[in-house]
Amino acid sequence: MPSATLDVDRESKPLAPKEPAPRWKRLSRFVPREKSTAFGIVATVAVVVQAFLVFMFFFEPGLPYVVPEPPSVSLHSDEFLRLLENISNSRVRSLNSVEVLTNGEVFYESELAAIRAARQSINMEAYIFSEGKVTRQFLDALVERARAGVRVKLVVDAIGSFTTPDSYFKQLRDEGGQVVWYHPVHWHTVNRFNNRTHRELLVVDGRIGFVGGAGFADHWLHNEGSTPRWRDTMFRLEGTAVAGLQSTFAENWLEASGEILSDADYFPELETGGQSWVMVVDSSPSAGRSTSARALFQILLASARKTIHITTPYFLPDESMRGEILRAVRERGVEVKIITPGKQSDHRVTRSSSRRLYGDLLRGGASIYEYGGTMIHAKTLVIDGLWCVVGSTNMDSRSFGLNDEVNLAVMDAKVAVRLLEDFDRDLSQSRAISYDEWRRRSIIERFEELFGWVIERQQ
Repeated sequence: MPSATLDVDRESKPLAPKEPAPRWKRLSRFVPREKSTAFGIVATVAVVVQAFLVFMFFFEPGLPYVVPEPPSVSLHSDEFLRLLENISNSRVRSLNSVEVLTNGEVFYESELAAIRAARQSINMEAYIFSEGKVTRQFLDALVERARAGVRVKLVVDAIGSFTTPDSYFKQLRDEGGQVVWYHPVHWHTVNRFNNRTHRELLVVDGRIGFVGGAGFADHWLHNEGSTPRWRDTMFRLEGTAVAGLQSTFAENWLEASGEILSDADYFPELETGGQSWVMVVDSSPSAGRSTSARALFQILLASARKTIHITTPYFLPDESMRGEILRAVRERGVEVKIITPGKQSDHRVTRSSSRRLYGDLLRGGASIYEYGGTMIHAKTLVIDGLWCVVGSTNMDSRSFGLNDEVNLAVMDAKVAVRLLEDFDRDLSQSRAISYDEWRRRSIIERFEELFGWVIERQQ
């Protein structure tokens, strides 16, 4: 009978066992609907807040630095010195000796000579301290001095030197030297992860200081294949302003080690012997986003009456700075020359982001040149052939708003002449960029610029 056949078929094909419900469904029987809804709301709010924080990470508007009226006093005057002191929260110190050190073969040798002659203390801070021939030389010199009883302290940025293992410093520690990492990656440093020490400085016996853009790595001294060593500039300083560099080191030594430089030997009475007026402008991001270095640069640009010469490896000036440069050209007839890296830049995306900003400056009368042959990493500013700034600060949002930086601002026409000699030499190895050429850049380059624009505030 048809019905019997149907019954046999059903028995021969038993139903598959029912799969258990997902855990969340099983548990949901015990969770009141009101609590489940509340949990969903909280989760949604958390996702929205996180997305907003990520958005602000990349697109938070920069703080405008407006100079309503350019300073009317002379750049030589006591009034201008007082203005810079108060704006940058720094002290102007007279009668210092400043030496311009051009390229690794010069500044590394000068730094090593000072270290080998140290009698009491050696304090170093570095964003980049990479394994290689250069740092092996420095570590050997530091180990020898530590063995001789000299107090050696070294602060290294944990992200800038992330490829350098902690074991690299074992011998130095074994001889009594102290090495600490600035903001290492731990759960309790997550909120400060984006704050790095970008400072490159050395203070010997509290009497001799070095500051500038160069870290400690082979590419500042040795050619890499067909690429010559990087082009860079450091200052060597003697005089009362060295105390300012020591104070700058003390700040991040405290943050990295928990120790205060309490021994008076770190701050000896300093003799004067030069003719340079010097300010040590250290810069750390404030809760309100302002930094002393950013204010210093803006005021100096607004005060220029004749010339502005800029060399920078990462040229990403914000709208306020670009506007100040253009006002100097249009309203006061200031000659502006800017040197940036060419195709040998070590950061392709940053270079593309930089080139995106050329247009208004070129059209407004500023001259922009791209250095050829090697990476140019010098960070120098010369105003009216009188005021000079050399240090670790790049012209970008990261240096002005996220990193710890240090710069020397020097009033000395002789130092300015020396820096301008380097500038003219660099200019002879650079190619001028015209506005028409800039307008004709390729689709590929424009696409790279778009990507660079997204992450511009983090470069």
